[in-house]
Amino acid sequence: MKNTFKNIDEYLLLFSEDIRKKLKALRQNIHRHDSEIEEYIGYQMPAFRYRGKPLIYFAGYKKHIGFYPGAEGIKNFEKDFLEKKYKFSKGAVQFPVNGELPIDLIDKIIKFRMAEIDQKKS
Repeated sequence: MKNTFKNIDEYLLLFSEDIRKKLKALRQNIHRHDSEIEEYIGYQMPAFRYRGKPLIYFAGYKKHIGFYPGAEGIKNFEKDFLEKKYKFSKGAVQFPVNGELPIDLIDKIIKFRMAEIDQKKS
């Protein structure tokens, strides 16, 4: 049976305090980029819209936090992921829960995605 969540707060309750803290920090960091970023649940995980378009998704797991910036968001930062030895695929990157979140890298990815959306709107 799939869990269904009405909002991100409900989603966060599934996790241990350690993981929940990281997910909350990630959530706050995303909102820092623009006051108009909207939250929603997409694909049963926390999701964020910028100018009405999907920006970023994330999900918590036992050993990592999945971060989903889309194919271009991954392709553009592959070198960074390889350098930091993060596992990644064509649409996601995994940040281990036993380390600090790479906030600087996350910020770069969010800015890249926002610029991508702005460019498509022009």
